[in-house]
Amino acid sequence: MSYLWLLALMGGAAIATQASMNAHIGVLLKSSLIGTTIAFMLSGLFTFIAVLVSTKHYPQWEAIRSVPLYLWFTGSLLSAFGVAVFYYLIPKMGVGPMMTYALTGQILIAMLASHFGWFGLPIKPVNADKLIGMVALLAGILLVNRE
Repeated sequence: MSYLWLLALMGGAAIATQASMNAHIGVLLKSSLIGTTIAFMLSGLFTFIAVLVSTKHYPQWEAIRSVPLYLWFTGSLLSAFGVAVFYYLIPKMGVGPMMTYALTGQILIAMLASHFGWFGLPIKPVNADKLIGMVALLAGILLVNRE
């Protein structure tokens, strides 16, 4: 469990790096939506290959059918929207400011999702320490983006 924070840190670094690179594709092609499409198509290909190589047991048809319809589409729609917004904003704001605001939005929603246990997640109630941390985060965002 002690190495998970490092993996999360590396995942965040990967997101910031890929967002910058894929936003640049959008700039070069003069369309952030085309950049988003390319990113999703190739990501889909890479994850498909990873599934083929690493998966020993695939889900049964009943398990697939048990997934509510809204989960199949809503998460994908939100993902496409979020990534497209990243690729649109990075050339306009810069990757640092955009990521700080995006991270703030992610943490706010993550705290709510954890507090209420949305989507079957473990419940982690918001307490005074977390609220103080959120205020500190917001103050940090303002300071980081101050010119």
